[in-house]
Amino acid sequence: MPHTTSSCQPRKQRLVRYNAPLHVRRKQIASHLADNLILRYNRRSIPVVKGDIVRVMRGAFRGHEDKIASVDLKLRKVTVEGVTITKADGKKKARAIDPSNLLITKLNLTDKLRRERIARTAKLDEEQKKKLASELEAEAKAQAKEIEKFKAELAAREAKEKEERAKEDEEPVVDHVTGRVEMKPKEEHDHEHAGGEHLDEVVDKQDKRSEEEKK
Repeated sequence: MPHTTSSCQPRKQRLVRYNAPLHVRRKQIASHLADNLILRYNRRSIPVVKGDIVRVMRGAFRGHEDKIASVDLKLRKVTVEGVTITKADGKKKARAIDPSNLLITKLNLTDKLRRERIARTAKLDEEQKKKLASELEAEAKAQAKEIEKFKAELAAREAKEKEERAKEDEEPVVDHVTGRVEMKPKEEHDHEHAGGEHLDEVVDKQDKRSEEEKK
């Protein structure tokens, strides 16, 4: 089946859209660029990717601006951080948004192929394309540094939380030799269950009771 159709019949247009392969759907989930990005890249729209900063232009979350959390090619929908709905059981779930309702305010340029594609398809002369490519490389390095900084902060936060949990599991214990108070892990008290030796004791008690009742 062809990926495109020149037919004006809605049924044929829907059929082609429904059976479109993923590489065609990838181009169909594009969003408009902000005015400053239109002037910079000399293009109106671009396919969205995870990590792009977008602004919701329609719906209940209109005006909300955050990063794209995921992209679903099969449904042609994306999810944005902070855009959630509450289910009947009280849990929150990400709300899928159509890319046509979004406005891209900042591009994720960490992908080398995307940078090359933007510079190659820009409607500019050769000198301006080279200048744009160098600007994209510089911006990509800045974004990579921000990501590394965020990962380091996240690792430090997780290590701090781990230390706090370890302190909560410790209790002060007095050393009988030195007399100093030391922090040691809390002792776990084993609970007796009706199994093994305890089960035999329970059976013996029941036998004794039954013998006493017979007497």
